[in-house]
Amino acid sequence: MNNNSPSSHQISSQDLTNPLIIPPSSTTSSAADKMEKPPPEPSQSTKSYWRFSKEDFYPEPTFKNLSTYLSAVSKTRQRLKDRLFERSSDDTELVVLKKQSENSMRKCLTWWDLMWLGFGSVVGSGIFSLTGQETHDHAGPSIVLSYAISGLSALLSVFCYTEFSVDIPTAGGSFSFLRIELGDFLAYIAAGNILLEAVVGAAGLGRSWSSYFASIISSNPDLLRIKIDSFPEGFNLLDPVAVGILALCNGIAMSGSRHTSILTWVSSLVSVGVIVFVIIVGFIHAKSSNLVPFFPYGSKGMVSAAAVVYWSYTGFDMVATMAEETKKPSRDIPLGLVGSMSMITVIYCLMALALAAMVKYTEVDVNAAYSVAFEKIGMNWAKYLVGIVALKGMTTSMLVGSMGQARYTTQIARSHMIPPWFALVHPRTGTPIYATLLVTILSCIIALFSSLDVLSSVFSFSTLFIFMLMAVALLVRRYYVKDVTPRSDHIKFLTCLFVIFGSSIGITIVWNLNKGGWIGYVVSGVFWLLGTLGVALLPRRKFPKVWGVPLVPWFPSLSILMNIFLIGSLGAVAFWRFIIASAAMLVYYLLVGVHTTYDMAHQDEPALKLEEGKENENLVAS
Repeated sequence: MNNNSPSSHQISSQDLTNPLIIPPSSTTSSAADKMEKPPPEPSQSTKSYWRFSKEDFYPEPTFKNLSTYLSAVSKTRQRLKDRLFERSSDDTELVVLKKQSENSMRKCLTWWDLMWLGFGSVVGSGIFSLTGQETHDHAGPSIVLSYAISGLSALLSVFCYTEFSVDIPTAGGSFSFLRIELGDFLAYIAAGNILLEAVVGAAGLGRSWSSYFASIISSNPDLLRIKIDSFPEGFNLLDPVAVGILALCNGIAMSGSRHTSILTWVSSLVSVGVIVFVIIVGFIHAKSSNLVPFFPYGSKGMVSAAAVVYWSYTGFDMVATMAEETKKPSRDIPLGLVGSMSMITVIYCLMALALAAMVKYTEVDVNAAYSVAFEKIGMNWAKYLVGIVALKGMTTSMLVGSMGQARYTTQIARSHMIPPWFALVHPRTGTPIYATLLVTILSCIIALFSSLDVLSSVFSFSTLFIFMLMAVALLVRRYYVKDVTPRSDHIKFLTCLFVIFGSSIGITIVWNLNKGGWIGYVVSGVFWLLGTLGVALLPRRKFPKVWGVPLVPWFPSLSILMNIFLIGSLGAVAFWRFIIASAAMLVYYLLVGVHTTYDMAHQDEPALKLEEGKENENLVAS
């Protein structure tokens, strides 16, 4: 544990009326012990779920009135410093914060559910929507290598997520993991990008669904969209169909996790059969001439496509948020996450190769690649089958995405980074309805206006950034424990981490500038090896309780390198969008987030001071 568990000081009866004050847990068992014990029955709140008072949104002392807020703002510097160095603990994320939801989520999922939730959330989100775009515009036949590179990077991230999810089975996913290992402030930046990823990803899926549905009716993928000439390019095609399907999927996800899981794995079994059909037919109609040239846009085009099609692998992080609802996390999460991602990587590479071999890359349709490809080889009936399965795949991706996004949002709200009203879990469905509605409304607004190419680069940057932080967090978890690791080892670890980052950025710069030749790669590569070796020679301060990432620190270090490399291939527009979004998040944090989380972290101080005062009075009296 990085920090001590919450204090067991008693809280006065007056303080129990404050919705911010949570009685500390009296348990002293470890997170692993909690994980394997039978789950308690869901707690029931006596309050009505459907409430909208000011105390439900901003219960913190800072927001009591204008005077208290202005006083808090005057202490922003002090509070920001506190937040920069504050780290959560396993017990806080697992036990204390859950009480903010008032009702518990139900433990109803097994490894079988997680595997098909992973398959359903990933397959259909990008392979049908981005393969055509990147094959035509950037990679050509080398799109198969783009998927292989992205798949390897995603698998490395899956390992990191799996170890954390087994040790800390909470709904927060990467947000909770980063909050424990990298601190409150970095977790907030990640949280903002998680919400950005959730909203943009859902909107992109809605737009893709609309394109494929239109392609079944007509050859025009924009058939069902409304063009507004006065709007700028990329935002001038309004898509009411995307809004409708997003609203429907999120409505189903609100009804319960078990219902959504059963619907997902049953429909995914059908998808497997059609995917096998697509691959077989693709290879039967393959022409070797379609694979030449293999790198029509050069190796840079292939890497650029890899950075974008990374979107096709996202979704497993949403499944990691289901850990709180998993019956036996130590067994179910590794089997479900690693098993599904390994299978998906192979499927994606085969599907990408089948498309490239079946149709010349210059003739690939950028919106509905597989449906139009079957039409070109004379199998008009097959294009409808592929279109329907693509729609099914995107629908299950939206269903699982809705579940995962809502659970991310729930844990973020539990920490008070956003109003705790969004953390409330409905007593009957066992789902966070308010959190689901938040993501639904925002994604519907974006899906109505934004085109797919605008959304994909933003989504990929946020995803890669978070996965990179997860690899760093895993290294921190293994090699640094607060108040335990000697200062000399801490400095050595930070130095090695700096070298890993610097060399990874160096390799990325050499690649993008195309200057320095092999010397630049060798120098940067040697520094990366030395940095990683330096970490490997340090004593480990913590070991995984049940399941661990193999070859630490090599796998996490390689994940950092690959994510930075892919980020560097996204282009200037994606960087600017990321910077602007992060700047907006920082403004909110300075005005609101730093104060709400500070109050939340120091919530027991009034009670402690009251107890100390009583003790002093007793001493004086005696």
